[in-house]
Amino acid sequence: MSKLITRLCTFLTGKKIGEDAFGNLYYISRKESSFKNNTSLKKEKRWVVFKDEVEASKIPPLWHAWLHFTSDEIPDSKKQTQLYTWQKPYLPNLTGTPYAYRPKGHTLVGGKRAKATGDYEPWTPE
Repeated sequence: MSKLITRLCTFLTGKKIGEDAFGNLYYISRKESSFKNNTSLKKEKRWVVFKDEVEASKIPPLWHAWLHFTSDEIPDSKKQTQLYTWQKPYLPNLTGTPYAYRPKGHTLVGGKRAKATGDYEPWTPE
């Protein structure tokens, strides 16, 4: 029900600005609102409507900067968002999903943890 209300309010009061690679849609308000009741500081409201599950880590860095007024430049979804050759493609947080990172020996991978090597010395009070 709340998803329907969000989409209705967005349709009535929002103007679509763009879409990211995950299918999330970004909007600004059609009219400016005064910021902190000060008429000299007028800002539009910015928000995102998630394609699927509402998860903040699914917002790419450039869109995050735009949403939080760090950048006024609207990211181009067709442009490559990698700024440097050493950067990896953006991935949302995969914790709790089947694609989450699990090191060797993790119980969900079916492995066994390596035995302690004997270099651990427990603290004992004197």
